[in-house]
Amino acid sequence: MGELKQKLATMSPEKRLYTLETLPTHFGEAGQFQRLYRLLTDFDFIEAKLDALDVQALIQDYEFVGNFTPSPFSEKPGDELPTPAKTLTLIEETIRLSAHILAADKNQLAAQLWGRLMAFELPEIQALLAQAKPQNQPWLRPLTSSLMPPGTPLRRTLTGHSGVVNAVAVTPDSKWVISGAEDYTLKVWELETGRELFSLNGHTGIVKSVTITPDGKWVISGSVDKTLKIWDLETKKELFTLKGHTMSVDTVTVTPDGKCVISGSNDKTLKVWNLETEEEAFTLIGHTDRVAALAVTPDSKRVISASGDNTLKIWNLATGKELLTLNGHTKWVESVAVTPDGKRIISGSHDETIKIWDLETAREVLTIRGHNDSVESVAVTPDGKRLIASSRIIIKVWDLETGKELLPLIGHSDWVGTVAVTPDGKQVISGSYDETIKIWSLESGREFFPLKGHTDSINDLAVTPDSKHAISASEDNTLKVWNLETSESIFTLKGHTDPVKALAVTPDGKQVISGSWDKTIRVWNLKRGKEVFCLKGSNRSVESLVVTPNSKNIISASYDGVIRVWSLKARKQIFILKSQTRLIYPVAVTPDGKGLITGLVANNIKTWTIKKVGNFKTAKELFTLEGHTGSVEYLVVTPDSKQLISASWDNSIKIWNLESGEELFTLEGHTEFVNAVAVTPDGKQIISVSNDKTLKVWDLETRKIVASFKGDGELLACAVAPDGVTIVAGEASGRVHFLRLENSSGFG
Repeated sequence: MGELKQKLATMSPEKRLYTLETLPTHFGEAGQFQRLYRLLTDFDFIEAKLDALDVQALIQDYEFVGNFTPSPFSEKPGDELPTPAKTLTLIEETIRLSAHILAADKNQLAAQLWGRLMAFELPEIQALLAQAKPQNQPWLRPLTSSLMPPGTPLRRTLTGHSGVVNAVAVTPDSKWVISGAEDYTLKVWELETGRELFSLNGHTGIVKSVTITPDGKWVISGSVDKTLKIWDLETKKELFTLKGHTMSVDTVTVTPDGKCVISGSNDKTLKVWNLETEEEAFTLIGHTDRVAALAVTPDSKRVISASGDNTLKIWNLATGKELLTLNGHTKWVESVAVTPDGKRIISGSHDETIKIWDLETAREVLTIRGHNDSVESVAVTPDGKRLIASSRIIIKVWDLETGKELLPLIGHSDWVGTVAVTPDGKQVISGSYDETIKIWSLESGREFFPLKGHTDSINDLAVTPDSKHAISASEDNTLKVWNLETSESIFTLKGHTDPVKALAVTPDGKQVISGSWDKTIRVWNLKRGKEVFCLKGSNRSVESLVVTPNSKNIISASYDGVIRVWSLKARKQIFILKSQTRLIYPVAVTPDGKGLITGLVANNIKTWTIKKVGNFKTAKELFTLEGHTGSVEYLVVTPDSKQLISASWDNSIKIWNLESGEELFTLEGHTEFVNAVAVTPDGKQIISVSNDKTLKVWDLETRKIVASFKGDGELLACAVAPDGVTIVAGEASGRVHFLRLENSSGFG
């Protein structure tokens, strides 16, 4: 036990709390900067303060150091960031990046420090990590810096909504963020601390859009319940409701003079409302599809609407007349913004482009290409120089004059549907389908350590029998092969033209098989990293596949409800083993090669006995396993072929007896969909990953959680090495986590 830990242990609870709360300030005010530095780099202090108070109190200790001018840690004039200051900055940023995770589970502190700081070779950082290793309890130690590290533009993550975050807005003083979500609520957050201040409840449907009046006093929201609501931020009360649309209100904006609010709806119309009289002024009709986004010119005279009919329209707000239509996009126009000088319009579309238009001439000035999916949201910085645009999970910052990409903002794990820039131009706020809001800095922001991994979600993982390699399959159409010892990517397997949904490794470890939405199965040589051959014949996407234990056959399940059997030697489909009218997903084969298990989206599982294993000719149905209340996402069989483990979207894991078809027990602990499971070689423990962003290790005998790890985003895939303690997990952000279970006796 460290000296500080011993001292704290001897104090009364009151004195201990007082010491933790005031000691950093005492050292700072007394000019005892070396003692302050030692305190803030001491894991025992960090852990004790987090446990006794909260994560924000801990962050404020590090911010306190920054109040000194010049820095007490300056080594010589001109030093911008001397080593002590850099060390404290790295620790403070790490704690801030982990704040939303530590607020929910303080036991994640050690893993969060390791997962974000490992790549920094500073002696004090490495000493902190060595001290942070738990000694007497099982934990999952990250083997690489696979979590978002300090030094990137990401500043903080806000969590609290229980559904997709559809809209964000910032008050004119840049102090508060307001968000609207799928959970029918609006939330008000303090931007500096990330603290949720209060919620606004009243909508009876999903909140699709949010805007704030120029004086910062009112919030206006649009909802699937067909209404707009006006809220008073001071009283936290609803003031009045505007009704008139016949379908969902998807977008709202307010004129810069604060007199009118304009709404766009799925009913293909815009409505202009007088905020003073609380009445509709007029309806703008002209679009032939939903109105997706709105922007008002700085002079409050014109509104621009973006629509699913592939066009933008410019309207006169005084008369309600359509002035111009902008044609050029080839798919839905999803987002629109106007530059602060009122001269240009920026639009983002499902055609994956951003277009810049001259408002006066109605001509296209520039087309920006660089996003790989629909452009969901656009925003312009107050100086009119930079454009922020979101597409799928990536946000990009562009130079508005040249169309050059300046900076990617990477960190969300699902679609980013909304972005906003703070009025001071210093930060970007984003809302995502991953149910989080992220705060990004536009002032700093060169990544010190580029994140390694895929550029989109990890769909499946496998480890080779010799424990040397891990393979990941991704939504970015590729597979990656990783050195399991060093956690380095060796090469990328390219050939699929659509997302890779499933993979399997042959028992000899020489080949990897992949299945894709492009309806193909590809066989790759692992040693050379080359494609050997491609199997075609599926009518729909290949969702799951396994290799039989004798390495002769591949069994695949596709979206058309068909199980196909393929010969690896003959390089062709042999026959259809079973056809269903419903989607079959996933499939598994027992290690003894005698049983086949299929999962159905209809929440049940079917087991089959395989006849003539060598030729793989027939399969007879044995049992239907019923019990899950959500679709079955993943199946794995214990090494003795006696038990089946199933992961489901009902948030549970079930263990079944394969001989009798009986459900043995259920493991509950995840709070969202369980996406995948893996079983250790000795059959004693299982690993599960979930949309709740956690990986859990379970002891099958005690039915308890041994250890857990929380990532930055949803965890979609997992695999365990033959050593039973090295675990690989894939995140929806594209990152791959390499973990080792430590201090768990009897594991592996």
